[in-house]
Amino acid sequence: MSVRDVIIVGGGPSGLSAAIAAKQRGLDYQVLEQGVLVNSIYRFPPQMVFFTTPELLEIGGLPFVSPYEKPTRAEALKYYRKVVDIYDLQIAFEETVVSVTREYEADGSGGSGGSTGSGGSGRSGGDGGSDRSGGSVGSGGENHVFVVETRSARGVRRVRHARNVVMAIGYYDHPVMIGVPGEDLPHVHHYYREPHPHYRQRVVIVGGGNSAAESALEMFRAGAQVTLVHRAAALKSTIKYWVRPDIENRIKEGSIAARFGACVTAIRPTTVVLNGPNGEEELAADAVYLLTGYRADADLLCRAGVALNDREAPVHDPETFETNVPRLFVAGGAIAGVDTGTIFIENGRFHGEKIVEVIARRG
Repeated sequence: MSVRDVIIVGGGPSGLSAAIAAKQRGLDYQVLEQGVLVNSIYRFPPQMVFFTTPELLEIGGLPFVSPYEKPTRAEALKYYRKVVDIYDLQIAFEETVVSVTREYEADGSGGSGGSTGSGGSGRSGGDGGSDRSGGSVGSGGENHVFVVETRSARGVRRVRHARNVVMAIGYYDHPVMIGVPGEDLPHVHHYYREPHPHYRQRVVIVGGGNSAAESALEMFRAGAQVTLVHRAAALKSTIKYWVRPDIENRIKEGSIAARFGACVTAIRPTTVVLNGPNGEEELAADAVYLLTGYRADADLLCRAGVALNDREAPVHDPETFETNVPRLFVAGGAIAGVDTGTIFIENGRFHGEKIVEVIARRG
């Protein structure tokens, strides 16, 4: 069978950075992306503006030139297409990784043909560098190859093998579910795109961060009747500085209704049921947006044998990004757990290069 040096799961900025570093070092690599190139950025609202400057989105040493202080989504998509073309990166699109297991080589101490990492939660109660059985991060048991199984958008299954795997899976593809009846109704959404479809509609937006605030403002200005629902007593402190006064003033004047300290208990075909400071309330709703955050695919990591700490983040060496599973690394948003506000393109773009340096050094 053909065994690559490294398989990189995820075609976002951190995954692309790892691919560039692998190619520069002459490693046999493959990127597997479940959607399109930089899929998370593609799923952002078309009119989105980044909260950072162009140079902080750069990878591979290629300049990101923009006439604006803060680049747009469209500019970012164009930039990352350019990066892939210049480096001629090997990426398989629309291939979802369904499992990562380990197969021990014939001369390995683990026996021939066996596999691990296919079951159990892999969760760890602490945040140190060890898994549940007490093994240290990235130590021992390295005489294996990874078996990476994928399913294409057309249902085709494929198996690839590699000596190292980099999980650069991000978190934007997995919305946080609030676990209430009706969350799966067709008028309920976890991603916001554009306001026009909601002209003269009653829209309930659940969340208190940037996504909730910006979508509320856009839909209000497009003629929607908007109600913002947030479980805390105030909007999040992380809202962009140019957005905060706008949303706060619209709420103060009553242009956008708000229910703070309230939680959704049920979603019905035409209403949303809340439990707030004044008891139960039922709001009319033609559309519901649950913009309550996103998480990395912890289930995929756990089934691969990766332990999680008490913040639901993968246990890993902060210097090498290697998990408790030897030669399985995490990069970018995959390392964040529930603390997604700590990892951005600005810092996650450096993970891949460090990981590949470790892989190349080991040979």
